[in-house]
Amino acid sequence: MKLQKIVLTAFAPILLTSASLAFAQFQKPEDAIKYRQSVYTVMGNSFTKIGAVVKGEAPYNKDEVAKNAAIVAMMSSLPWQAFGPGTEGGKAQSDIWSDGAKFKAAQDKMQLAVANLNTAAQSGDLESIKKAFGAAGQTCKGCHDDFRKK
Repeated sequence: MKLQKIVLTAFAPILLTSASLAFAQFQKPEDAIKYRQSVYTVMGNSFTKIGAVVKGEAPYNKDEVAKNAAIVAMMSSLPWQAFGPGTEGGKAQSDIWSDGAKFKAAQDKMQLAVANLNTAAQSGDLESIKKAFGAAGQTCKGCHDDFRKK
C-alpha cells in the first residue's frame, strides 16, 4: 500500500496536468490516437510483467508485482479522453463512437477489474493476484474483441 501511495503521489500532479492538457491538445485525430496507444503500451507492458509471474515464467517478486499493478490501475483512467468526437482511427473500431454506452460499460468493467488486481497485488497474496489477473485479462480481451480492429 505504501508503494502505491508513493507512485500515485509522485505521478498524480503530472497525470492530472497531462490529462487536462492532452484533451486540449488533440488538434488532430492523430494526436489522440498516439496518446491512447501510448497509454495502452505502458499498461500492456506492466500487465505483461504481472502475467509472466502468474504463468510461472518469472519469479514472484511482491514489490515488482505491486508496482506494476499500481501502474496499470493508474493508467486505466487515462485513455478515454482520447476517444472523443473526431478522434476516430488507429486500431479503434467505429463501434466506439456509434455505441458509446457499450464502450463506456467496457471501460468501467476494465477499470474495476484492474483496481481489484491492484488491491490483490498490494496484499501480496499470489493466489488472489492470479484470480484478479485472470478477471482483468478477460476485460481486456473483451474490449479488444468488441472494439479493436483485427
